Amino acid sequence: MLVPPRVLDLFAVPGGAVAVPGTGTVRAGDLALRPGRDAALVGAVSPVQARLAVRLDEAPGRGHRDLRLGLPVPARDGSWVVDGWSAARHEPGTEVCGDVAVVLGAGRLLHALLDVAVRTPPSALVEREDPRGLAEAVAFGERPLTDALVERLVATAGLGVPAVRLAQEALTALALLSAGPDPRPRQLVHAALAGNVHLEALGAPFVTAIEPTWRPAPFAEATAVLDLVLDLGAPAPHLDELASREETRADLLRALVVRLLTGAGADDAHRTVLGLLAGRLVG
Repeated sequence: MLVPPRVLDLFAVPGGAVAVPGTGTVRAGDLALRPGRDAALVGAVSPVQARLAVRLDEAPGRGHRDLRLGLPVPARDGSWVVDGWSAARHEPGTEVCGDVAVVLGAGRLLHALLDVAVRTPPSALVEREDPRGLAEAVAFGERPLTDALVERLVATAGLGVPAVRLAQEALTALALLSAGPDPRPRQLVHAALAGNVHLEALGAPFVTAIEPTWRPAPFAEATAVLDLVLDLGAPAPHLDELASREETRADLLRALVVRLLTGAGADDAHRTVLGLLAGRLVG
């Protein structure tokens, strides 16, 4: 993966960047560079993440298996994103964690910290118009899935007709579970825990780049389980457990809608999840 010279220059790292397998990042010097980042969203969460990362590392009595956070690094001009690239300290020896219990446990600790650190939603999260933000608004009943919105998602997220149809089916199922706006409290949560929770050599969970959203924490957990099963090969019974519980079924449907509307496709795995949920609704 080629990193533009301007990005290397502003992050003050040498050339010779090397992709880090399985992480979506590129190592350059002592930094891990990540492409495709939204400047407004990263700028909203990086200062918070940096403070929490330092506080956790310096906490008295810290154990070798306690939660750690990646330390974001600003560019020389003070920006957190340069031409779509963000930077964080490279952490050697960590591996992506596919264990559902570990990922959810790390997420709950992180969300508790974020809930205290950020009490009001950053404007970047309230005003977002990116595909993820639009898809979440549809999933939570804040925006209808109109033809105009579908066209917009087709242009920006590569949305296909099968995914639209499956998302519409999921929204119909969701309407049977949800009457009116979701009343639960919102907070800053990690929208992509799966793949961004790693394990260090001694077993400490290490959360890399935070993908922020302002939603109920259980929605982030349902999203993590869905992503872990469909993307990282976690055991399918974890989905069945969520589908069997009335309090988590709607969030699993919302997570499915977001995946579909952000270009994840509409393959047999997605149809199976929707069938599982639909079966629970009529069973």
